[in-house]
Amino acid sequence: MSLSVRPIGTLGGVLSAGLAALLVAGCSGSSASETVAAAAASGSAPPRAATTGPAPTRTPTPTPTGPYVALGDSYTAGLKISPQVGEPKGCSRSAVNYPSLVAQALGLAGERFRDVSCSGARTGDLTGAQSTEGGVNPPQLDALTPATRLVTLGIGGNDAGFMEVVGQCAKENLVDAIKGLVGSDRAAAPCRDSYAAADGGDQVQRKVDTAGERLGETLKEVKRRSPQARVYVVGYPALLPADPAGCVPVLGSTVAGGDLGFLVEKEQQLNAMLKRRAEAAGAVFVDLTAPSAGHDMCAGETARWVEPPFPTHGLAAIHPNARGQEGAAAAVLKALRG
Repeated sequence: MSLSVRPIGTLGGVLSAGLAALLVAGCSGSSASETVAAAAASGSAPPRAATTGPAPTRTPTPTPTGPYVALGDSYTAGLKISPQVGEPKGCSRSAVNYPSLVAQALGLAGERFRDVSCSGARTGDLTGAQSTEGGVNPPQLDALTPATRLVTLGIGGNDAGFMEVVGQCAKENLVDAIKGLVGSDRAAAPCRDSYAAADGGDQVQRKVDTAGERLGETLKEVKRRSPQARVYVVGYPALLPADPAGCVPVLGSTVAGGDLGFLVEKEQQLNAMLKRRAEAAGAVFVDLTAPSAGHDMCAGETARWVEPPFPTHGLAAIHPNARGQEGAAAAVLKALRG
């Protein structure tokens, strides 16, 4: 996901700034064969076999040896994490993003590893060229060949408009706070209310469902281009704690607890969709929610994997930092080694 590298990214940047402005006010023994042989020599019957035994060992899946192609958006690329490498510059790829760390651990370099992820990417940018502020990124799937043996894919947040949801929640809470200052009662979850469809449906869930349909088609195309590749769909890390109250020290009380819970719910829906689509396509889903628990944006500066609206200098708000990329790499490697 991205806040800054294309029309949607630019909007995300404005909304992230709005979120920051909103939150300023809130921050203050022997073998069996030996036993049988001994029994035979003595003329006695061998002991009866046990009715239960050790569980059969599971043969581990061989770890892929490449070539490896990494596809995805800014959560894959490593937006603003130094050092930035590759072309175009507008994709903002980091040399220490999780694909690079995975490739390093597998001993893959040169032509055996290609990272074509790009900040701001949607599923359409996998099959079509993506314009960025620093040049054009070719269709990401063009990096795939019949020789490719490993693919990681982290995408879907921009299709679902997740950063737009974050920005809209900031806006709705700001408006609601102003209403409270002039005497009106504050809503329990103004952002949730704003996304409730007239027919009682959930507008965000509909976007997530549409993103899922696009992802399903994308995974079919990946399989067509690289039929022997093992494919891993990488989810998004926890942005907020399961208990929104844990964010009060960081975000203050200006964002309604109900809306923090709403954002947690929407991210869970997004990751659930990614998991379903991955499994339906015969790919492996790499969950980042569990390993990132306790490392959300509201954790302390030395513990968090995701930066808050007021990020550490030079990093991207509401995006993974270097620790987050390390955590994602560890989760991917664990999945690869089965």
